[in-house]
Amino acid sequence: MDELTHIDEAGRARMVDVGAKGETLREAVAEAVVRMKPETLARIKAGQIKKGDVLGVAQTAGVMGAKRTPDLIPMCHPIAITGIDFDFKIDDAESSITIQASVRTIGRTGVEMEALTAVSTAALTIYDMCKAIDKGMSIDNISLVKKSGGKSGLYERPS
Repeated sequence: MDELTHIDEAGRARMVDVGAKGETLREAVAEAVVRMKPETLARIKAGQIKKGDVLGVAQTAGVMGAKRTPDLIPMCHPIAITGIDFDFKIDDAESSITIQASVRTIGRTGVEMEALTAVSTAALTIYDMCKAIDKGMSIDNISLVKKSGGKSGLYERPS
C-alpha cells in the first residue's frame, strides 16, 4: 500500500517538501459532468441564459479556480501553471455537459488538484448561471482522467 505523504510521524497533516525533486513536465486531465433538464441545455446552446455566455464564463472560472487551488486546498503548493485547456462536450441525449480540463506545468509537484479544481469550479459556475431556471441540476463524476510526469509517471483512469 502506498504511503500517505501528507501525514507526519505524529499523524498530523503536513505540506510535503518537494525541494529535492527534479523539475519535469507534468500534466493532469480531469473531468466533471453537469446534468440538467433538456430545456436548460437548449437555452445554454441558444445563448438564452440571462447571465450571459455560460460556457465562456465557466471556462474563465475554471482557469481562475485552477490558479487559486492552493488557497482552497491547504496542503497544495503554489505552482506556476504553464497552460490550461478546456473542452465542453454537450450530450443532447443525456442532457448533460461534460467538462474536461488539461492543466500543465514544469515543476516539482503535479497538477492533479488544479485540474480537479478547474472542472469543479467550471461546473459550479454552470450551476450558478442556470439555477434560476433549473435548481435540480447535478454535478457528477468529478474525476482524474490522466496524469503524467514526476516519479510516479503515467496514470490513466480505467474505462
